[in-house]
Amino acid sequence: MPRETIPNEFTPRFIDALDQRTVAARTLRQRLAEIHSDMGGEDRLSYAQRSIARRVVWLESWLETQEARAAEGEEIDMGRQSQALNTLLGMFKTLGIERKAKDAPSLTDYLRQREAQG
Repeated sequence: MPRETIPNEFTPRFIDALDQRTVAARTLRQRLAEIHSDMGGEDRLSYAQRSIARRVVWLESWLETQEARAAEGEEIDMGRQSQALNTLLGMFKTLGIERKAKDAPSLTDYLRQREAQG
């Protein structure tokens, strides 16, 4: 049965296990796609980069959940929160924080492709 919220612990396919009709699932898929895009496209990423990207999305969501709980007056473990934030920053640094350009065909190649399609 699909979940409506992210799990408390990371699993590699946690996004797939969510109810895809929920805002949470759509948001997480969008965030993962944005990370892939920032790195030049999913097809250019190594297995390790794709793996770290999934963990970034999960950890970021976990942090946001903790922050929302704190904003509602619930007590949270600030040590765990700080450690998670430092971990997230480390993963972002590992992936690289700058956007990377995708490879683009030359103008000549683009025009040939377009002509062939059309």
